[in-house]
Amino acid sequence: MNPGIVTVSYIGATILFILALGGLSNQETARRGNIYGIIGMTIALLATISGVTGNYGILIGGLAIGGAIGFILAKRVQMTEMPELVAILHSLVGLAAVLVGFANFLGPAHHTGVELTIHDIETYLGILIGAVTFSGSIIAFGKLSGKITGNPMLIPGRHWFNLGLLAASVYICKMFVDQSAAGHGGGLVPLLIMTGIALLFGIHMVMAIGGADMPVVVSMLNSYSGWAASATGFMLSNDLLIVTGALVGSSGAILSYIMCRAMNRKFLSVIAGGFGTTSGASAAAEGEQGEVVAMEPHEVAQLLKDSKEVMIIPGYGMAVAQAQHIVYEITKALRAKKINVRFGIHPVAGRMPGHMNVLLAEARVPYDIVYEMDEINDDFPNIDVSIVIGANDIVNPSAQTDPNSPIAGMPVMECWKGQTTIVLKRGMATGYAGVQNPLFFKENTRMLFGDAGKSLDEVFKAL
Repeated sequence: MNPGIVTVSYIGATILFILALGGLSNQETARRGNIYGIIGMTIALLATISGVTGNYGILIGGLAIGGAIGFILAKRVQMTEMPELVAILHSLVGLAAVLVGFANFLGPAHHTGVELTIHDIETYLGILIGAVTFSGSIIAFGKLSGKITGNPMLIPGRHWFNLGLLAASVYICKMFVDQSAAGHGGGLVPLLIMTGIALLFGIHMVMAIGGADMPVVVSMLNSYSGWAASATGFMLSNDLLIVTGALVGSSGAILSYIMCRAMNRKFLSVIAGGFGTTSGASAAAEGEQGEVVAMEPHEVAQLLKDSKEVMIIPGYGMAVAQAQHIVYEITKALRAKKINVRFGIHPVAGRMPGHMNVLLAEARVPYDIVYEMDEINDDFPNIDVSIVIGANDIVNPSAQTDPNSPIAGMPVMECWKGQTTIVLKRGMATGYAGVQNPLFFKENTRMLFGDAGKSLDEVFKAL
């Protein structure tokens, strides 16, 4: 294909990717944003394929295998498993950056002097970021899927260990550049050593991060995968890959910042790790806080019938129970009775950014009754019944009342200010932060124990 046409195709694809990001920023335009992204990627692929000379059999075979794997995964993976899918896809981006980096290094040299030095640094950084992304994403997948404990693994002197790995990477970079400049295939050994260090760093970094910070980790790895792709673009002198990687990297970094602000956390403290466990400590572990009052499904149904304003606050428990569809059935039944039902979404509810929005969209909950925390928090004094479905830390009053709490200062949904709060939980286990929730013991709180899906099904039948 004519180079001019390829350049125009890249510009068009870049514009479509930017439009895709803009569309995905709003629920009403998300579908259109997805379409823009699909068209942009199709154009990018066709333009890139047109520049390939020879090896078409390998190319078509790779596209067929990769496309088949992606299609099968997309059809099989449940919406509740979306965080795990996102994490494992990030790992593939990192792995691709590593493989392309090594292939580029082992291929014929096209640079000399200063250009060679710059190219070597680009190659080094691409493999470094890619390896960290790959191993970190694998660990994140394990934590999200429950194959690895959500408890943070905190080894003595871990910060010095990380600093040592970073210093070693910088020193090995100099060795790599010097040996590569000497020619004769030099630099491969330092590159392999650095790859091992980067893989170890990715594993240790994510292992040290607790379950409460997993939404930040997902967006952080998203950012890393973008920078890895951008570094690969510099390696291959591919403008589209540079721009696309920068878009993903910067948007992931901004999203990480938004997540940290929503949790009142600093990004560096997230990377340092140690916040959030999946332990099942009970109230007794922190001293007696009072007694909980349990309700039966038919009592909950009656309470909902007698209300005028209902707020539903979903959490990861709704995802585990796959209760989003029965939640919508209850919503329709209540709205048919002229009861105003709204959804309040905390920025870090679930295990990835936008997790609850994705589940509610799958269940076809109307966008106009789904609100972010900042839009809805002031309305709780006027709410008759708040239903908390499998959420814990995001509705914990101790974030505001206990300065010594691990979640002190974290913005939370202030449902206790309403008339009645109903909490759906399997038991009295703590949330990711590993602290008990005083909300459960308040006078205007009622507990509905059991699987959220089954409990809500009984509530719906009673309605």
